[in-house]
Amino acid sequence: MNKLNTSSSELDLDRPNIEDYLPSGSIQEPHGELRLRDLLDISPTLTEAAGAIVDDSFTRCFKSNPPEPWNWNIYLFPLWCLGVVVRYMILFPLRVMVLMLGWIVFLSCYFPVHFLLTGQEKLRKRLERGLVELICSFFVASWTGVVKYHGPRPSMRPKQVFVANHTSMIDFIVLEQMTAFAVIMQKHPGWVEAKDREIVARKLREHVHGADNNPLLIFPEGTCVNNHYTVMFKKGAFELGCTVCPIAVKYNKIFVDAFWNSRKQSFTTHLLQLMTSWAVVCDVWYLEPQNLKPGETAIEFAERVRDIISVRAGLKKVPWDGYLKYSRPSPKHREQKQQSFAESILRRLEEK
Repeated sequence: MNKLNTSSSELDLDRPNIEDYLPSGSIQEPHGELRLRDLLDISPTLTEAAGAIVDDSFTRCFKSNPPEPWNWNIYLFPLWCLGVVVRYMILFPLRVMVLMLGWIVFLSCYFPVHFLLTGQEKLRKRLERGLVELICSFFVASWTGVVKYHGPRPSMRPKQVFVANHTSMIDFIVLEQMTAFAVIMQKHPGWVEAKDREIVARKLREHVHGADNNPLLIFPEGTCVNNHYTVMFKKGAFELGCTVCPIAVKYNKIFVDAFWNSRKQSFTTHLLQLMTSWAVVCDVWYLEPQNLKPGETAIEFAERVRDIISVRAGLKKVPWDGYLKYSRPSPKHREQKQQSFAESILRRLEEK
């Protein structure tokens, strides 16, 4: 309870003050009775201020925070140059070789297992899962990943789904090296693909009821957030009628920011950034499974699980839909909403 209160107080401190966004002199002390004409006179200013607050508090969820600059002096500059040489000329080629070796081992083993063990389904699936975990381990090694896992390792059971906060595509790799999950991904430019929504919804329900299927992993935020905040969870993962197992992922930015800003860089560029850093440091917590409570809606269930993940990972909750990152309401739509709001106010005043 103390942690929840602390998180709530931090969120209150993070909220902007509307007066900071209003032009100077726009706020005046009322002289006598406040009339409708006065409200209409200042409504454009209030609308502009509210829009600035929304843009500021929403976009900060998807901004990369640049590292603090060095306190440069004549002693640090040679060390910085030496670090660049080590990272780009020594570590990066070695990491590329590690990743290539991983792909060679994976492909040389996966295809024989997949095509030659067709009559032994259980053995084939077990070996394929091990190979998938192996290639993900090679990926983590190519970043010199330092990952600490807390809690019991996920197990294969029917009627359960795992949900986690989402910072980058590497979340999947970090989690996959421990357990071969089945995962649902969003469409991105490049070589990351997606399925039709209706097909995905049907396959989700079929998958969670299979006893021999890989555990299902879903990132309910639907987009990458900068590991300081959590945006609203989509309710689809909480409508499957199964146990929800939360996973909290928190990256330490001491060496590199693991946030993938998919609007500004491709996933390949993001991987190169990680492979030329000193290391990727991360903590993963497998949290207590949760079930839908009597009388609880799917949306309330999703918010409760988001609370648990946010508190454990030290993230701030914001009431925004992550899909607004890719599409904003049109000016015409906003004007219609403003007109409807103004008409409702006038009707209430006339009734009085």
